[in-house]
Amino acid sequence: MSLEGSRLTVITVSDRCSAGEAEDLSGPILADAFEALDAHVTRVLVPDGVVPVREALLEAVESSDAVVTTGGTGISPRDVTPEATAPLLETLLPGIPEAVRAADAGVPAAALSRGLAGLTAERVLIVNLPGSVGAARTGADVLGRLLPHALGQVRGDDHAPRGEGA
Repeated sequence: MSLEGSRLTVITVSDRCSAGEAEDLSGPILADAFEALDAHVTRVLVPDGVVPVREALLEAVESSDAVVTTGGTGISPRDVTPEATAPLLETLLPGIPEAVRAADAGVPAAALSRGLAGLTAERVLIVNLPGSVGAARTGADVLGRLLPHALGQVRGDDHAPRGEGA
């Protein structure tokens, strides 16, 4: 499956990375995976916090078919990516974060991720992923299989994935 022609934004949410105190490792994993599927990818780095995350999301929605965040989905006081995302979603897609958590079932902390997924009023798909390298790899794998079909559906393509009957 391909994301050819799709515009994706990967937003890394991290106080330490945005301050230059740590290297962003999860954002490049996601960007590389989506680029390998022929998507045009834009990367953004923002600190934790409802305001910076929501502002980055709103800007990304204007020029993207999908936005994937990495970081800020846990339970620490600064993990507020779901709170920044929730007001922007009109159609919730709980199966996406469930699939990511299920794929990471061997990692006990995966159950603590509060990531959301859904469509905005502009029909842009937003997915929140945890910020660890392992979660980025798992998320890239799961989304690499889901996004081509999901974005096709958003565009109004035929309902059946390629190769499957009606």
